[in-house]
Amino acid sequence: MYAVIETGGKQYRVSPGQTIEVDTLAGDVGSAVEFNRVLAISNDSNELVLGDALQSAKVTGKIAAHGRGDKVIVFKFKRKKQYKRTIGHRQNYTRVQVEEILA
Repeated sequence: MYAVIETGGKQYRVSPGQTIEVDTLAGDVGSAVEFNRVLAISNDSNELVLGDALQSAKVTGKIAAHGRGDKVIVFKFKRKKQYKRTIGHRQNYTRVQVEEILA
C-alpha cells in the first residue's frame, strides 16, 4: 500500500514505515504531522484510487528530525570582466516517519 502526497510544492510516494525528507515543517521532534493533500492511493489489491474518492484521505506521520542538506556551491563568472561571485546554499528539511495511510 502506498500514497502520493503533496507538501511544499513537491510530490512524494510514501508507504507506512518509510522515512522521507520534506521542506521544513513547523513542529518539534516527536510531534505528529498530518498530510491532507493526498493525490492518489494504491490499496492492498493494487487498485489506484484517484479524484473525489480521496477527499477524506490523509497520511499521518511523526517528525523524526530537523536538519540541513549538503552545501550547493553557486559560482557566477563573466569572462574578460574580472567578475567572479561564489556563494553557497544549504536547504533546510524535516525528516518525517510515515505511520499510516487513512483512506
